[in-house]
Amino acid sequence: MELFFKYLQYEKRYSPHTLTSYHTDLGQFSNYLEQVYQITDPAEADHTIIRSWLLTLVQQHIQPRSINRKIACLRSYYRFLLSQQRIPANPMLRIKAPKVSKKLPGFVLEEPFNSFLDSFEFEENFEGQRDRLILEFLYGTGIRLAELVNISHSDIDLRARTVRVLGKGNKERIVPINDSLLTCLENYTALKKTYFTDNNSEKLLVTNKARPVYPKFVYRVVKKYISLVTTSEHNSPHVLRHSFATHLLNNGADLNAIKELLGHSSLAATQVYTHNSIEKLKSIFEKAHPKA
Repeated sequence: MELFFKYLQYEKRYSPHTLTSYHTDLGQFSNYLEQVYQITDPAEADHTIIRSWLLTLVQQHIQPRSINRKIACLRSYYRFLLSQQRIPANPMLRIKAPKVSKKLPGFVLEEPFNSFLDSFEFEENFEGQRDRLILEFLYGTGIRLAELVNISHSDIDLRARTVRVLGKGNKERIVPINDSLLTCLENYTALKKTYFTDNNSEKLLVTNKARPVYPKFVYRVVKKYISLVTTSEHNSPHVLRHSFATHLLNNGADLNAIKELLGHSSLAATQVYTHNSIEKLKSIFEKAHPKA
């Protein structure tokens, strides 16, 4: 198993989040094998045993999306075992994943959120301007939470008005910076130098104690401010990424351009945002057409 996880980390370059999830999934599967079948090596499990574990998960009311992730983990693991000639055949070839209902990505409405960013009086101190920068950055670039917390000052080119982002699989992309975000960056950077004269942190975003921000910190900031705009449950940092893509598409942006900005590896991942646009068109049709 250790060889497998090293393979995922160094060759496949999986994210730390995915590696942690796969560690959990494979650990749960190993425990099941040992407790139910007295099998200590997962290489000895066949497709019937794997199915029995998946059935147990269904009976425990585990969500299909979570079960599919565990299946993806086992598929990767048994492909690895096959490549290492540890097993004669891949038992996962006879395993089918449960169907998952498509869930449209949540987003905040364009007008109220933009009005909020323009009119809300963020405090002029370091904390207030940092919080505003977090919101402007997530909504203005569409980057992921993990990408945001890892941005360094050296990644930002104010003259070219771009930011270098290291995405999934260590794939690098360049994202443009809009006027509003540029102003926030300049204000925040000046304040940061004033507040932390002896701080040598290269990370762009830091806490009040000059330590680099972390995912839960950003999540709390986003939730705090989005809750002022909407009563929806959709108030995580990822919602601002969804909003970025949805608003671009609604305003006529090319789907391929949105794909590049988001750092998607395939267009299929980006096409989910067209569903939100279709729902908007339906709403307009129902309100405007005399036969609707």
